[in-house]
Amino acid sequence: MASMRTGAQIIWEALVREGVSTVFGYPGGAILPAYDAMLEYPIRHVLVRHEQGATHMADGYARASGEVGVAIATSGPGATNMVTGIATAMLDSSPLLCITGQVGSKLIGSDAFQETDVTGVTLPITKHNYLVSDVDEIAPVIHEAMYVARSGRPGPVLVDVTKDAQQGSTEGDWNPQDVKLPGYRPDLRASEAEFRRAADLLNSAKRPIIFAGHGVLLSGATAQVRELAERADIPIAMTLLGIGGVPAEHPLNMGMMGMHGEAWVNAAIQEADLLLALGMRFDDRVTGNVRTYAPNARKIHIDIDPAEFNKNVKVDVALAGDLAAVLDDLAPLVEAGDRAAWLDKIKEMKGDVAVRDIQNLPDSGHLYAAHVINDIWRMTGGRAIVVTDVGQHQMWEAQYYHHRDPRTLITSGGLGTMGFALPAAVGAKLARPDAEVWVVAGDGGFQMTMAELATIAQEKIKINVAIINNGYLGMVRQWQEFFYERRYAATPLLSPDFAKLAECFGLGGATVKTRQEVEPTVERARADERTVVIDFQVEQEDTVYPMVPAGADLHNMIRRPSPAPIVETADDE
Repeated sequence: MASMRTGAQIIWEALVREGVSTVFGYPGGAILPAYDAMLEYPIRHVLVRHEQGATHMADGYARASGEVGVAIATSGPGATNMVTGIATAMLDSSPLLCITGQVGSKLIGSDAFQETDVTGVTLPITKHNYLVSDVDEIAPVIHEAMYVARSGRPGPVLVDVTKDAQQGSTEGDWNPQDVKLPGYRPDLRASEAEFRRAADLLNSAKRPIIFAGHGVLLSGATAQVRELAERADIPIAMTLLGIGGVPAEHPLNMGMMGMHGEAWVNAAIQEADLLLALGMRFDDRVTGNVRTYAPNARKIHIDIDPAEFNKNVKVDVALAGDLAAVLDDLAPLVEAGDRAAWLDKIKEMKGDVAVRDIQNLPDSGHLYAAHVINDIWRMTGGRAIVVTDVGQHQMWEAQYYHHRDPRTLITSGGLGTMGFALPAAVGAKLARPDAEVWVVAGDGGFQMTMAELATIAQEKIKINVAIINNGYLGMVRQWQEFFYERRYAATPLLSPDFAKLAECFGLGGATVKTRQEVEPTVERARADERTVVIDFQVEQEDTVYPMVPAGADLHNMIRRPSPAPIVETADDE
Protein backbone atom coordinates (compact mmCIF):
# COMPACT_ATOMS: atom_id res chain seq x y z
CA MET A 1 0.00 0.00 0.00
CA ALA A 2 1.32 3.38 -0.96
CA SER A 3 2.17 5.75 1.86
CA MET A 4 0.52 9.13 2.24
CA ARG A 5 2.50 11.99 0.73
CA THR A 6 1.79 15.67 0.42
CA GLY A 7 1.70 17.47 -2.89
CA ALA A 8 4.82 19.34 -1.81
CA GLN A 9 6.69 16.06 -1.35
CA ILE A 10 5.42 14.79 -4.69
CA ILE A 11 6.89 17.82 -6.48
CA TRP A 12 10.39 16.90 -5.38
CA GLU A 13 9.92 13.16 -5.76
CA ALA A 14 8.74 13.70 -9.33
CA LEU A 15 11.75 15.92 -10.10
CA VAL A 16 14.21 13.43 -8.61
CA ARG A 17 12.67 10.61 -10.64
CA GLU A 18 13.05 12.76 -13.75
CA GLY A 19 16.77 13.02 -13.05
CA VAL A 20 16.79 16.58 -11.69
CA SER A 21 19.53 17.28 -9.14
CA THR A 22 19.79 21.10 -9.21
CA VAL A 23 17.10 23.80 -9.11
CA PHE A 24 17.36 27.58 -9.03
CA GLY A 25 14.81 29.53 -7.04
CA TYR A 26 13.53 31.94 -4.43
CA PRO A 27 10.99 31.05 -1.71
CA GLY A 28 7.77 32.83 -0.81
CA GLY A 29 4.39 32.26 0.76
CA ALA A 30 2.57 30.35 -1.99
CA ILE A 31 5.48 27.98 -2.62
CA LEU A 32 6.52 27.61 1.02
CA PRO A 33 5.03 24.10 1.48
CA ALA A 34 7.26 22.88 -1.35
CA TYR A 35 10.32 24.52 0.18
CA ASP A 36 9.58 22.91 3.52
CA ALA A 37 9.46 19.48 1.86
CA MET A 38 12.60 20.10 -0.21
CA LEU A 39 14.91 19.34 2.73
CA GLU A 40 13.93 15.66 2.50
CA TYR A 41 15.22 15.21 -1.05
CA PRO A 42 18.67 15.05 -2.75
CA ILE A 43 18.24 18.36 -4.54
CA ARG A 44 20.76 21.18 -4.67
CA HIS A 45 18.85 24.44 -4.40
CA VAL A 46 20.63 27.60 -5.57
CA LEU A 47 19.22 30.68 -3.87
CA VAL A 48 19.14 33.47 -6.44
CA ARG A 49 18.83 37.17 -5.66
CA HIS A 50 16.08 37.78 -8.23
CA GLU A 51 13.71 35.35 -9.90
CA GLN A 52 14.83 36.49 -13.35
CA GLY A 53 18.23 35.16 -12.34
CA ALA A 54 16.67 31.77 -11.56
CA THR A 55 15.30 31.38 -15.07
CA HIS A 56 18.56 32.53 -16.70
CA MET A 57 20.53 30.11 -14.49
CA ALA A 58 18.20 27.27 -15.45
CA ASP A 59 18.57 28.32 -19.08
CA GLY A 60 22.38 28.32 -18.88
CA TYR A 61 22.23 24.92 -17.19
CA ALA A 62 20.07 23.58 -20.02
CA ARG A 63 22.22 25.00 -22.81
CA ALA A 64 25.46 23.72 -21.32
CA SER A 65 24.15 20.25 -20.49
CA GLY A 66 21.36 19.51 -22.95
CA GLU A 67 19.09 18.63 -20.02
CA VAL A 68 16.01 20.45 -18.73
CA GLY A 69 16.82 23.38 -16.42
CA VAL A 70 14.48 23.88 -13.46
CA ALA A 71 13.53 27.18 -11.79
CA ILE A 72 11.07 27.72 -8.92
CA ALA A 73 9.37 30.80 -7.47
CA THR A 74 6.35 31.93 -5.52
CA SER A 75 3.17 33.52 -6.85
CA GLY A 76 2.57 37.11 -7.94
CA PRO A 77 5.81 39.09 -8.28
CA GLY A 78 7.92 35.96 -7.92
CA ALA A 79 6.23 34.43 -10.94
CA THR A 80 6.13 37.61 -13.02
CA ASN A 81 9.83 38.23 -12.35
CA MET A 82 10.48 35.00 -14.27
CA VAL A 83 8.80 36.24 -17.44
CA THR A 84 11.90 37.70 -19.14
CA GLY A 85 13.86 34.51 -18.59
CA ILE A 86 11.00 32.36 -19.87
CA ALA A 87 10.71 34.47 -23.03
CA THR A 88 14.48 34.25 -23.52
CA ALA A 89 14.31 30.46 -23.38
CA MET A 90 11.29 30.36 -25.69
CA LEU A 91 12.96 32.37 -28.45
CA ASP A 92 16.11 30.22 -28.28
CA SER A 93 14.40 26.81 -27.89
CA SER A 94 15.89 26.10 -24.47
CA PRO A 95 14.21 23.38 -22.36
CA LEU A 96 13.05 24.81 -19.01
CA LEU A 97 10.62 23.72 -16.33
CA CYS A 98 9.41 26.65 -14.23
CA ILE A 99 7.39 25.73 -11.14
CA THR A 100 5.46 28.51 -9.43
CA GLY A 101 3.32 28.55 -6.34
CA GLN A 102 -0.20 29.91 -6.61
CA VAL A 103 -2.71 31.09 -4.04
CA GLY A 104 -5.21 28.55 -2.74
CA SER A 105 -7.69 27.34 -5.35
CA LYS A 106 -10.65 28.89 -3.52
CA LEU A 107 -8.95 32.30 -3.70
CA ILE A 108 -8.26 32.26 -7.43
CA GLY A 109 -10.04 35.14 -9.09
CA SER A 110 -10.49 37.10 -5.87
CA ASP A 111 -7.44 39.38 -6.26
CA ALA A 112 -5.92 37.69 -3.24
CA PHE A 113 -2.55 38.79 -1.89
CA GLN A 114 0.15 37.99 -4.47
CA GLU A 115 -2.33 36.45 -6.88
CA THR A 116 -1.46 36.73 -10.59
CA ASP A 117 -2.76 34.69 -13.50
CA VAL A 118 0.72 33.53 -14.42
CA THR A 119 -0.51 30.86 -16.84
CA GLY A 120 -2.36 33.60 -18.71
CA VAL A 121 0.62 35.94 -18.57
CA THR A 122 3.04 33.32 -19.93
CA LEU A 123 0.77 31.62 -22.47
CA PRO A 124 2.47 33.30 -25.49
CA ILE A 125 6.02 32.64 -24.23
CA THR A 126 5.81 29.02 -23.10
CA LYS A 127 5.66 25.85 -25.13
CA HIS A 128 2.86 24.79 -22.77
CA ASN A 129 1.73 25.58 -19.23
CA TYR A 130 -0.45 24.11 -16.50
CA LEU A 131 -2.47 25.22 -13.49
CA VAL A 132 -2.61 22.38 -10.96
CA SER A 133 -5.15 22.50 -8.13
CA ASP A 134 -5.47 18.76 -7.39
CA VAL A 135 -2.75 16.94 -5.47
CA ASP A 136 -3.28 13.80 -7.59
CA GLU A 137 -2.39 15.75 -10.74
CA ILE A 138 1.03 16.97 -9.60
CA ALA A 139 3.12 13.89 -10.48
CA PRO A 140 1.61 13.22 -13.92
CA VAL A 141 1.74 16.93 -14.83
CA ILE A 142 5.42 17.26 -13.93
CA HIS A 143 6.19 14.08 -15.89
CA GLU A 144 4.28 15.44 -18.87
CA ALA A 145 5.83 18.90 -18.54
CA MET A 146 9.36 17.48 -18.61
CA TYR A 147 8.49 15.49 -21.74
CA VAL A 148 7.07 18.54 -23.49
CA ALA A 149 10.06 20.70 -22.52
CA ARG A 150 12.66 18.30 -23.91
CA SER A 151 10.89 16.66 -26.87
CA GLY A 152 10.60 17.96 -30.40
CA ARG A 153 11.66 21.58 -30.54
CA PRO A 154 12.66 22.21 -26.90
CA GLY A 155 11.20 25.07 -24.92
CA PRO A 156 10.02 26.35 -21.53
CA VAL A 157 7.04 24.83 -19.73
CA LEU A 158 5.43 26.38 -16.65
CA VAL A 159 3.59 24.47 -13.91
CA ASP A 160 1.59 26.65 -11.50
CA VAL A 161 0.62 24.71 -8.34
CA THR A 162 -1.92 26.05 -5.88
CA LYS A 163 -0.96 26.16 -2.22
CA ASP A 164 -3.74 23.78 -1.18
CA ALA A 165 -2.59 21.23 -3.78
CA GLN A 166 0.87 21.37 -2.19
CA GLN A 167 -0.58 20.95 1.29
CA GLY A 168 -3.01 18.18 0.34
CA SER A 169 -2.17 14.50 0.76
CA THR A 170 -2.71 11.42 -1.40
CA GLU A 171 -1.98 7.71 -1.43
CA GLY A 172 -1.42 7.75 -5.18
CA ASP A 173 1.77 5.93 -6.19
CA TRP A 174 4.29 7.04 -8.79
CA ASN A 175 3.25 5.38 -12.01
CA PRO A 176 4.32 7.51 -14.98
CA GLN A 177 2.62 6.61 -18.24
CA ASP A 178 3.87 7.22 -21.74
CA VAL A 179 2.88 10.75 -22.63
CA LYS A 180 0.27 10.94 -25.36
CA LEU A 181 -0.93 14.43 -26.16
CA PRO A 182 -3.61 14.91 -28.82
CA GLY A 183 -2.28 17.04 -31.67
CA TYR A 184 1.31 17.08 -30.37
CA ARG A 185 3.56 15.42 -32.96
CA PRO A 186 7.22 16.03 -32.16
CA ASP A 187 8.48 13.17 -34.38
CA LEU A 188 7.46 14.11 -37.90
CA ARG A 189 9.18 12.68 -40.96
CA ALA A 190 9.46 13.96 -44.51
CA SER A 191 8.44 11.82 -47.47
CA GLU A 192 10.88 9.84 -49.62
CA ALA A 193 10.05 12.07 -52.59
CA GLU A 194 11.07 15.16 -50.61
CA PHE A 195 14.38 13.52 -49.66
CA ARG A 196 15.09 12.68 -53.32
CA ARG A 197 14.25 16.22 -54.45
CA ALA A 198 16.54 17.70 -51.82
CA ALA A 199 19.36 15.39 -52.89
CA ASP A 200 18.85 16.29 -56.55
CA LEU A 201 19.12 19.99 -55.74
CA LEU A 202 22.27 19.43 -53.68
CA ASN A 203 23.95 17.25 -56.27
CA SER A 204 23.33 19.70 -59.11
CA ALA A 205 24.35 22.86 -57.23
CA LYS A 206 27.54 24.67 -58.26
CA ARG A 207 27.64 27.25 -55.48
CA PRO A 208 25.95 25.73 -52.40
CA ILE A 209 26.27 26.87 -48.77
CA ILE A 210 25.28 25.00 -45.62
CA PHE A 211 23.70 27.11 -42.88
CA ALA A 212 24.47 25.66 -39.43
CA GLY A 213 21.93 26.89 -36.88
CA HIS A 214 21.14 26.25 -33.24
CA GLY A 215 19.40 23.01 -34.17
CA VAL A 216 22.80 21.47 -34.98
CA LEU A 217 23.64 21.71 -31.27
CA LEU A 218 20.17 20.85 -29.97
CA SER A 219 20.03 17.72 -32.12
CA GLY A 220 23.63 16.69 -31.47
CA ALA A 221 24.15 16.64 -35.23
CA THR A 222 27.67 18.07 -35.36
CA ALA A 223 29.22 14.89 -36.79
CA GLN A 224 26.55 14.57 -39.48
CA VAL A 225 26.98 18.19 -40.59
CA ARG A 226 30.75 17.84 -40.90
CA GLU A 227 30.44 14.55 -42.76
CA LEU A 228 27.98 16.01 -45.28
CA ALA A 229 30.01 19.17 -45.81
CA GLU A 230 33.28 17.29 -46.28
CA ARG A 231 31.80 14.69 -48.58
CA ALA A 232 30.06 17.20 -50.84
CA ASP A 233 32.75 19.91 -50.45
CA ILE A 234 30.27 22.54 -49.32
CA PRO A 235 31.25 25.63 -47.26
CA ILE A 236 29.42 26.29 -43.99
CA ALA A 237 28.07 29.57 -42.63
CA MET A 238 27.13 29.84 -38.95
CA THR A 239 24.27 31.58 -37.21
CA LEU A 240 25.12 33.20 -33.87
CA LEU A 241 23.51 30.36 -31.92
CA GLY A 242 25.05 27.77 -34.25
CA ILE A 243 28.61 28.77 -33.36
CA GLY A 244 30.45 25.74 -31.99
CA GLY A 245 28.45 23.32 -34.12
CA VAL A 246 31.45 23.13 -36.47
CA PRO A 247 34.96 23.88 -35.14
CA ALA A 248 36.07 27.40 -36.03
CA GLU A 249 39.31 26.09 -37.50
CA HIS A 250 37.57 23.68 -39.90
CA PRO A 251 38.57 24.67 -43.46
CA LEU A 252 34.95 24.67 -44.65
CA ASN A 253 33.74 26.91 -41.81
CA MET A 254 33.43 30.40 -43.30
CA GLY A 255 32.27 32.07 -40.07
CA MET A 256 29.16 33.92 -38.96
CA MET A 257 26.54 35.32 -41.33
CA GLY A 258 24.06 38.15 -40.93
CA MET A 259 23.91 41.67 -39.52
CA HIS A 260 27.36 41.54 -37.91
CA GLY A 261 28.63 38.51 -39.79
CA GLU A 262 31.67 38.41 -41.98
CA ALA A 263 31.38 40.46 -45.15
CA TRP A 264 32.59 37.64 -47.41
CA VAL A 265 30.02 35.25 -45.88
CA ASN A 266 27.16 37.59 -46.69
CA ALA A 267 28.57 38.22 -50.16
CA ALA A 268 28.81 34.48 -50.78
CA ILE A 269 25.20 33.99 -49.69
CA GLN A 270 24.09 36.56 -52.24
CA GLU A 271 25.96 34.67 -54.98
CA ALA A 272 25.00 31.14 -53.91
CA ASP A 273 22.78 28.93 -56.06
CA LEU A 274 21.66 26.72 -53.14
CA LEU A 275 21.18 27.20 -49.40
CA LEU A 276 20.87 24.15 -47.15
CA ALA A 277 19.47 25.57 -43.89
CA LEU A 278 19.95 23.26 -40.91
CA GLY A 279 18.05 23.95 -37.69
CA MET A 280 17.68 27.70 -38.14
CA ARG A 281 14.74 30.02 -38.68
CA PHE A 282 15.83 32.70 -41.18
CA ASP A 283 15.71 35.41 -38.50
CA ASP A 284 15.68 39.01 -39.73
CA ARG A 285 19.18 39.51 -38.31
CA VAL A 286 20.33 36.77 -40.69
CA THR A 287 18.49 37.76 -43.86
CA GLY A 288 18.28 41.53 -43.96
CA ASN A 289 15.79 42.52 -46.67
CA VAL A 290 14.03 39.25 -47.53
CA ARG A 291 12.99 40.57 -50.96
CA THR A 292 16.62 40.72 -52.09
CA TYR A 293 17.93 37.82 -49.98
CA ALA A 294 19.93 35.15 -51.83
CA PRO A 295 18.07 35.92 -55.07
CA ASN A 296 19.70 33.18 -57.15
CA ALA A 297 19.53 30.39 -54.59
CA ARG A 298 17.23 27.41 -54.28
CA LYS A 299 16.56 26.72 -50.63
CA ILE A 300 16.29 23.49 -48.62
CA HIS A 301 15.15 23.86 -45.02
CA ILE A 302 15.52 21.10 -42.42
CA ASP A 303 13.94 21.77 -39.04
CA ILE A 304 12.11 19.86 -36.32
CA ASP A 305 9.40 22.53 -36.19
CA PRO A 306 7.30 22.71 -39.38
CA ALA A 307 5.96 26.10 -38.26
CA GLU A 308 9.30 27.57 -39.36
CA PHE A 309 8.92 26.46 -42.97
CA ASN A 310 8.14 29.36 -45.32
CA LYS A 311 7.52 31.65 -42.34
CA ASN A 312 10.18 34.22 -43.23
CA VAL A 313 11.75 32.90 -46.44
CA LYS A 314 10.03 30.75 -49.05
CA VAL A 315 11.90 27.47 -49.58
CA ASP A 316 11.90 24.87 -52.34
CA VAL A 317 12.11 21.77 -50.15
CA ALA A 318 11.20 21.44 -46.46
CA LEU A 319 12.27 18.36 -44.52
CA ALA A 320 10.67 18.03 -41.09
CA GLY A 321 12.30 15.99 -38.35
CA ASP A 322 15.15 15.73 -35.89
CA LEU A 323 18.16 17.13 -37.72
CA ALA A 324 20.58 14.29 -36.94
CA ALA A 325 18.06 11.68 -38.10
CA VAL A 326 17.19 13.61 -41.26
CA LEU A 327 20.86 14.01 -42.20
CA ASP A 328 21.44 10.30 -41.59
CA ASP A 329 18.74 9.58 -44.17
CA LEU A 330 19.80 12.31 -46.60
CA ALA A 331 23.54 11.64 -46.63
CA PRO A 332 23.47 8.39 -48.68
CA LEU A 333 21.61 10.27 -51.45
CA VAL A 334 24.21 13.06 -51.69
CA GLU A 335 27.06 12.57 -54.12
CA ALA A 336 30.69 13.28 -53.33
CA GLY A 337 31.56 16.69 -54.73
CA ASP A 338 34.47 18.82 -55.84
CA ARG A 339 33.58 22.49 -55.55
CA ALA A 340 37.09 23.92 -55.60
CA ALA A 341 36.10 26.73 -57.97
CA TRP A 342 33.37 27.91 -55.57
CA LEU A 343 35.67 27.68 -52.55
CA ASP A 344 38.36 29.62 -54.42
CA LYS A 345 35.80 32.31 -55.24
CA ILE A 346 34.92 32.62 -51.55
CA LYS A 347 38.62 32.92 -50.66
CA GLU A 348 38.88 35.71 -53.20
CA MET A 349 35.92 37.49 -51.56
CA LYS A 350 37.53 37.05 -48.16
CA GLY A 351 40.75 38.71 -49.21
CA ASP A 352 43.20 39.81 -46.51
CA VAL A 353 41.35 39.59 -43.20
CA ALA A 354 44.11 38.13 -41.08
CA VAL A 355 43.04 40.39 -38.21
CA ARG A 356 40.44 37.71 -37.35
CA ASP A 357 43.06 34.97 -37.18
CA ILE A 358 46.35 36.29 -35.89
CA GLN A 359 47.21 35.80 -32.25
CA ASN A 360 48.35 39.35 -31.65
CA LEU A 361 46.14 42.14 -32.89
CA PRO A 362 47.87 45.45 -33.61
CA ASP A 363 48.49 47.45 -30.42
CA SER A 364 48.23 51.21 -30.92
CA GLY A 365 48.35 52.04 -27.23
CA HIS A 366 44.56 51.86 -26.88
CA LEU A 367 42.73 48.91 -25.32
CA TYR A 368 40.01 47.52 -27.58
CA ALA A 369 37.41 44.86 -26.87
CA ALA A 370 38.87 42.79 -29.71
CA HIS A 371 42.20 42.72 -27.84
CA VAL A 372 40.55 41.38 -24.70
CA ILE A 373 38.44 38.71 -26.39
CA ASN A 374 41.19 37.58 -28.74
CA ASP A 375 43.62 37.23 -25.84
CA ILE A 376 41.14 35.25 -23.74
CA TRP A 377 40.55 32.97 -26.74
CA ARG A 378 44.26 32.42 -27.21
CA MET A 379 44.91 31.77 -23.52
CA THR A 380 42.01 29.31 -23.15
CA GLY A 381 42.73 27.52 -26.41
CA GLY A 382 39.19 28.14 -27.63
CA ARG A 383 37.92 25.50 -25.18
CA ALA A 384 36.20 27.61 -22.51
CA ILE A 385 32.46 28.00 -22.18
CA VAL A 386 31.82 31.67 -22.87
CA VAL A 387 28.50 33.13 -21.76
CA THR A 388 27.80 36.53 -23.24
CA ASP A 389 25.37 39.29 -22.56
CA VAL A 390 23.83 41.27 -25.42
CA GLY A 391 25.39 44.16 -27.32
CA GLN A 392 28.64 45.04 -29.02
CA HIS A 393 30.71 42.70 -26.87
CA GLN A 394 28.43 39.83 -27.95
CA MET A 395 29.28 40.42 -31.60
CA TRP A 396 32.98 40.91 -30.89
CA GLU A 397 32.98 37.62 -29.00
CA ALA A 398 31.43 35.88 -32.01
CA GLN A 399 34.12 37.41 -34.24
CA TYR A 400 37.24 37.07 -32.08
CA TYR A 401 36.70 34.00 -29.89
CA HIS A 402 37.02 30.98 -32.15
CA HIS A 403 34.96 28.18 -30.59
CA ARG A 404 36.12 24.63 -31.16
CA ASP A 405 33.45 22.63 -29.33
CA PRO A 406 29.63 22.43 -29.20
CA ARG A 407 27.72 24.20 -26.43
CA THR A 408 30.62 26.50 -25.59
CA LEU A 409 28.96 29.75 -26.68
CA ILE A 410 25.88 30.50 -24.58
CA THR A 411 24.09 33.71 -25.48
CA SER A 412 20.63 35.22 -25.82
CA GLY A 413 19.92 35.34 -29.54
CA GLY A 414 16.24 35.70 -30.31
CA LEU A 415 15.17 37.95 -27.43
CA GLY A 416 18.48 39.77 -26.98
CA THR A 417 18.23 39.86 -23.19
CA MET A 418 20.62 42.18 -21.39
CA GLY A 419 21.50 40.79 -17.97
CA PHE A 420 21.52 37.20 -19.25
CA ALA A 421 25.23 36.42 -18.98
CA LEU A 422 26.09 36.43 -15.29
CA PRO A 423 23.24 34.21 -14.06
CA ALA A 424 23.37 31.95 -17.14
CA ALA A 425 27.07 31.37 -16.46
CA VAL A 426 26.21 30.16 -12.96
CA GLY A 427 23.88 27.58 -14.47
CA ALA A 428 26.46 26.55 -17.06
CA LYS A 429 29.14 26.06 -14.40
CA LEU A 430 26.86 23.90 -12.25
CA ALA A 431 25.94 21.83 -15.31
CA ARG A 432 29.59 21.34 -16.27
CA PRO A 433 31.67 21.89 -13.12
CA ASP A 434 34.92 20.79 -14.76
CA ALA A 435 34.67 23.36 -17.56
CA GLU A 436 36.33 26.76 -17.57
CA VAL A 437 33.52 29.31 -17.73
CA TRP A 438 33.89 32.96 -18.76
CA VAL A 439 31.32 35.73 -18.74
CA VAL A 440 31.74 38.40 -21.41
CA ALA A 441 29.38 41.27 -20.57
CA GLY A 442 29.01 44.96 -21.17
CA ASP A 443 28.96 47.51 -18.38
CA GLY A 444 25.24 48.05 -19.04
CA GLY A 445 23.97 44.47 -19.07
CA PHE A 446 26.19 43.45 -16.17
CA GLN A 447 24.57 46.04 -13.93
CA MET A 448 21.12 44.58 -14.64
CA THR A 449 21.84 41.32 -12.79
CA MET A 450 25.04 41.99 -10.85
CA ALA A 451 23.21 41.15 -7.61
CA GLU A 452 23.83 37.51 -8.57
CA LEU A 453 27.43 38.03 -7.45
CA ALA A 454 25.97 37.36 -4.00
CA THR A 455 24.63 34.01 -5.25
CA ILE A 456 28.06 33.18 -6.65
CA ALA A 457 29.69 34.01 -3.32
CA GLN A 458 27.16 32.04 -1.25
CA GLU A 459 27.34 28.99 -3.53
CA LYS A 460 31.16 29.21 -3.85
CA ILE A 461 31.04 29.05 -7.64
CA LYS A 462 34.15 29.66 -9.75
CA ILE A 463 33.72 31.59 -12.98
CA ASN A 464 35.63 34.49 -14.53
CA VAL A 465 33.92 37.70 -15.58
CA ALA A 466 35.22 40.00 -18.32
CA ILE A 467 33.33 43.31 -18.32
CA ILE A 468 33.85 45.18 -21.57
CA ASN A 469 33.46 48.63 -20.06
CA ASN A 470 33.19 51.42 -22.62
CA GLY A 471 31.10 53.84 -20.57
CA TYR A 472 28.12 53.57 -22.92
CA LEU A 473 25.21 51.35 -23.78
CA GLY A 474 27.48 50.46 -26.65
CA MET A 475 25.26 48.94 -29.32
CA VAL A 476 22.58 51.58 -28.83
CA ARG A 477 25.30 54.26 -29.04
CA GLN A 478 26.53 52.69 -32.27
CA TRP A 479 23.05 52.97 -33.80
CA GLN A 480 22.88 56.58 -32.62
CA GLU A 481 26.25 57.21 -34.27
CA PHE A 482 25.17 55.73 -37.61
CA PHE A 483 21.51 56.69 -37.82
CA TYR A 484 20.86 59.53 -35.33
CA GLU A 485 23.69 61.97 -36.07
CA ARG A 486 25.63 61.06 -32.90
CA ARG A 487 22.84 62.31 -30.65
CA TYR A 488 23.75 60.15 -27.66
CA ALA A 489 20.44 60.26 -25.80
CA ALA A 490 20.51 58.18 -22.58
CA THR A 491 23.47 56.04 -23.62
CA PRO A 492 26.40 57.49 -21.59
CA LEU A 493 26.60 55.20 -18.57
CA LEU A 494 27.96 55.66 -15.05
CA SER A 495 29.26 52.46 -13.49
CA PRO A 496 30.58 51.52 -10.06
CA ASP A 497 34.13 50.36 -9.49
CA PHE A 498 33.46 46.78 -10.58
CA ALA A 499 36.63 45.41 -9.01
CA LYS A 500 35.77 46.87 -5.60
CA LEU A 501 32.20 45.65 -6.00
CA ALA A 502 33.46 42.09 -6.47
CA GLU A 503 35.70 42.45 -3.43
CA CYS A 504 32.69 43.49 -1.35
CA PHE A 505 31.30 39.99 -1.94
CA GLY A 506 34.59 38.34 -1.07
CA LEU A 507 35.37 37.71 -4.74
CA GLY A 508 38.40 38.71 -6.76
CA GLY A 509 38.49 41.99 -8.64
CA ALA A 510 40.85 43.67 -11.09
CA THR A 511 40.91 46.68 -13.41
CA VAL A 512 42.71 46.65 -16.77
CA LYS A 513 43.37 49.73 -18.91
CA THR A 514 46.20 48.66 -21.26
CA ARG A 515 46.88 45.73 -23.57
CA GLN A 516 49.99 44.78 -21.62
CA GLU A 517 47.87 44.15 -18.51
CA VAL A 518 45.44 41.75 -20.20
CA GLU A 519 47.48 38.54 -20.21
CA PRO A 520 48.85 38.64 -16.65
CA THR A 521 45.45 39.64 -15.25
CA VAL A 522 43.66 36.85 -17.10
CA GLU A 523 46.25 34.35 -15.87
CA ARG A 524 45.76 35.45 -12.26
CA ALA A 525 41.99 35.18 -12.65
CA ARG A 526 42.24 31.66 -14.06
CA ALA A 527 44.50 30.59 -11.19
CA ASP A 528 42.28 32.10 -8.47
CA GLU A 529 39.88 29.67 -6.77
CA ARG A 530 37.30 32.43 -6.43
CA THR A 531 35.21 34.08 -9.08
CA VAL A 532 37.15 37.05 -10.43
CA VAL A 533 35.57 40.14 -12.01
CA ILE A 534 37.85 42.01 -14.41
CA ASP A 535 36.89 45.54 -15.45
CA PHE A 536 38.38 46.01 -18.92
CA GLN A 537 38.18 49.74 -19.58
CA VAL A 538 38.23 49.76 -23.37
CA GLU A 539 38.05 52.40 -26.08
CA GLN A 540 34.72 54.16 -25.67
CA GLU A 541 33.52 54.85 -29.20
CA ASP A 542 34.64 51.66 -30.88
CA THR A 543 32.24 50.13 -33.41
CA VAL A 544 31.29 46.63 -34.52
CA TYR A 545 32.05 46.17 -38.21
CA PRO A 546 30.70 45.12 -40.61
CA MET A 547 27.04 45.98 -40.07
CA VAL A 548 23.97 45.46 -42.19
CA PRO A 549 21.47 48.21 -41.28
CA ALA A 550 18.12 46.83 -40.16
CA GLY A 551 16.02 45.94 -43.21
CA ALA A 552 18.82 46.66 -45.69
CA ASP A 553 20.04 44.30 -48.39
CA LEU A 554 22.42 41.71 -47.00
CA HIS A 555 25.27 42.82 -49.27
CA ASN A 556 24.89 46.52 -48.37
CA MET A 557 27.12 46.42 -45.32
CA ILE A 558 28.68 49.31 -43.46
CA ARG A 559 32.39 48.46 -43.58
CA ARG A 560 35.22 49.62 -41.36
CA PRO A 561 36.59 52.90 -42.74
CA SER A 562 40.05 52.64 -44.22
CA PRO A 563 42.69 54.46 -42.16
CA ALA A 564 43.80 57.80 -43.51
CA PRO A 565 47.07 57.55 -45.48
CA ILE A 566 50.21 58.89 -43.85
CA VAL A 567 51.51 61.84 -45.90
CA GLU A 568 55.16 62.68 -45.45
CA THR A 569 56.12 66.35 -45.29
CA ALA A 570 59.42 68.16 -45.32
CA ASP A 571 59.35 68.25 -41.53
CA ASP A 572 59.11 64.44 -41.45
CA GLU A 573 62.20 63.95 -43.54
